[in-house]
Amino acid sequence: MLRGSLLAPLLAVTSIAQTTDYSQFVNVFTGTEGGGNNFPGVARPFGMVKLGPDVLVSGVDSYSGYLPNGNFSGFSMMHEQGTGGAPKYGTVAQLPLVGNITNPLSSITVGRAAPDEGSVGYYKAQTSDSVIVELAATSRAGMYQYTFPPSGPENNILIDVSHVVPSFRGQGLGQGYAGGHFTIKQDGHYEASGIYNNGWNRSPNWTIYSCGYFNVTPFAAKVFSGTSTGGSVVQPSKSANSTSSTDYVGGLFTFDTSVVSSRVGISWISNEKACRNLNDQIPESTPFSKLVQDTKTVWDREILSKITTTTTNTTNLNLLYTSLYFMNLLPTNQTGENPGWTSSEPYYQDVFTFWDTFRCSTALMHILSPVAYEEYIRAMIDTYRFDGYMPDGRSSNYNGRTQGGSNADNVLADAYVKGVRGQIYWNDGYDAMVKDAEATPPNTNPPDPMAPDSSTKEGRGALPDWLQYGFITPKFTRAVSRAVEYAYNDFALYQVAKGLGRTEGAATYLNRSRNWRNHWNPNATSLGFSGFVVPRDLNGFISVDALNAAGYWKDPYYQASAWGYSWADVHDFGKIVSLMGGPDTVLRRLETMFNVGANPSNPNGIIHDATNEPTFNVPYLFNYIGRQDRSVFQARGVAKRNYNTGVRGLPGNSDAGAMQTWLLWNMIGLYPITGQTTFLIHSPWYESMTIDLGTGKTLKVTSTGGDGNGDSNIYVQSLKVNGQTWTQNWLTWNDVFANGGTVEFVLGPNPVQWATERRQLSPKYERCQT
Repeated sequence: MLRGSLLAPLLAVTSIAQTTDYSQFVNVFTGTEGGGNNFPGVARPFGMVKLGPDVLVSGVDSYSGYLPNGNFSGFSMMHEQGTGGAPKYGTVAQLPLVGNITNPLSSITVGRAAPDEGSVGYYKAQTSDSVIVELAATSRAGMYQYTFPPSGPENNILIDVSHVVPSFRGQGLGQGYAGGHFTIKQDGHYEASGIYNNGWNRSPNWTIYSCGYFNVTPFAAKVFSGTSTGGSVVQPSKSANSTSSTDYVGGLFTFDTSVVSSRVGISWISNEKACRNLNDQIPESTPFSKLVQDTKTVWDREILSKITTTTTNTTNLNLLYTSLYFMNLLPTNQTGENPGWTSSEPYYQDVFTFWDTFRCSTALMHILSPVAYEEYIRAMIDTYRFDGYMPDGRSSNYNGRTQGGSNADNVLADAYVKGVRGQIYWNDGYDAMVKDAEATPPNTNPPDPMAPDSSTKEGRGALPDWLQYGFITPKFTRAVSRAVEYAYNDFALYQVAKGLGRTEGAATYLNRSRNWRNHWNPNATSLGFSGFVVPRDLNGFISVDALNAAGYWKDPYYQASAWGYSWADVHDFGKIVSLMGGPDTVLRRLETMFNVGANPSNPNGIIHDATNEPTFNVPYLFNYIGRQDRSVFQARGVAKRNYNTGVRGLPGNSDAGAMQTWLLWNMIGLYPITGQTTFLIHSPWYESMTIDLGTGKTLKVTSTGGDGNGDSNIYVQSLKVNGQTWTQNWLTWNDVFANGGTVEFVLGPNPVQWATERRQLSPKYERCQT
């Protein structure tokens, strides 16, 4: 949709389930401002190319390239989606300019004349030179269409190989340019490569190759080299090379026509491969409009049509399909484009990050894109085979950064217990998990200045303490949050070891999965409640402010407080209930997290933090103590208060779609517990939703008695699963996903204790009790 426009009203007699153009309900500008950092440009699902604007405002990081104001520094082929920390990519760029350009390699920018516009597969911008820029893309190539002023002077397109998206945060995470080459070939097309480094994952040098063609012949085509002090110098050979961060290379193409289009392909392998990708995916004479329509068709067929609903509420349709869109831009499928090693396995990267996505995103990817999901698992195992460790984060083909535990372990366990087998070599997968659990990675070289104590590249840097003491001392940063995540990781190993018949390993990791308890101080108090996970050393527990101790890389808790992390190890929730003082106390404690002003330091806010992933599960934890109605109330409140269709429609960084996936589960009426087969039941938004599970299977979720929008009459009165009356407030993978199924809700305005089954919620955590 165009920015700021309204969706065309649906005919009352037509349901969304009957239409095929689901892309019309995607607003690509939702969540692009206010910290959401969504990428609004053009891309295919999991595509290498994410073609969009790079906007420069000094002092402001444009994480996905886009900002609503500022000057254009380029329109580049590569971006991340919804990330925080620091920008990555903004490489392989073009920039249209008007007039006589005497110093092209001087970091030129151009103003914006009007708000950008966009929809699935299409992006439009207008520069202050009155140049209209339109963008379209495939998975490994892109097309630029320029309309210059008809009576303007020289019409130029600049390619500056040194171009990246910068960072201004002062954390040492700004990307660097380290050299490259630019050549205009005899037939007029250009080939280039650029060497770059750093960014959020602190990667060493990496190279990307590009190949570009124009549809008309320029009347001038020049190659330049230059420095920041010496200006730009024409290279008569039409080729320039650089091995230095201070020697820039690029090209300037000047046209005497007003309409020019450019096709560009990229590759991590070679210029030859970049040209092949281009000509395979966007052959010469491909109409721009066809490329746009083909991208819409791909999104509709592969992603958006996987969930259909009978609702005609345009706001909810917008939220549904926009969320589906943004959760499927990452990871990047680079199969056949791996510069690191040769393998017959799939290759996926741009993992940003499992710390963000393991909680509920990968579980939905499994359901909606099972083929890509299995490939993703195989790729992570293959990364272990050749790079030594599975990633927690990975970008530019380099692992990093690891914020907490080795959370690829959780993703593998989730796949294993849900029966994903296919072409996955699970013995290798388990070996990769054991490597995480037993082998301390060497410290990052050079050490990460934000966390110099241990590796932030991969693995579990605090393993020495974890293995020796069963807890993590302040010798290591993020000691408490890493401890609770290591426990969760070890439970993941237990699940896979048990399934593979590794009885000794299963016993070891089950015991280690309880070690979060060693950080539990029963005497730590806050707001009248006792018992929190806290820092400790060899002499005992260390006092903290449980409400306000949320920190960053060098602190005991990473991006959440003791109030948040004390709920983290849901595989051992029975023990959490016991340590907190029983179900009644747990109920009051959970409710306190949602009471406005409970934290005196935040009189207008609540303790629960919807802006970040560590407390994603908290609104649903009432199910564990038999109060499913409170899960419905609190989770729905979080969804309706914090998500909308506007440019500030996300509560925090999208984080590769993690935020959007949380919202999608709220719409569905279920919530996954990663590493187990359990899904907590709350209530759906819509009267009818059908999820395509592949191979002819579907899950149909229906409701009667609600308002069809999830705003009122939200409480479950009764439930049937596969036609049978259901009295548990959870279900399992085999119940409705393995072979498809139906979930039929009856909703009403008041809570009813319909879930009369009092057996412990998950058999998995019962076995963890001592």
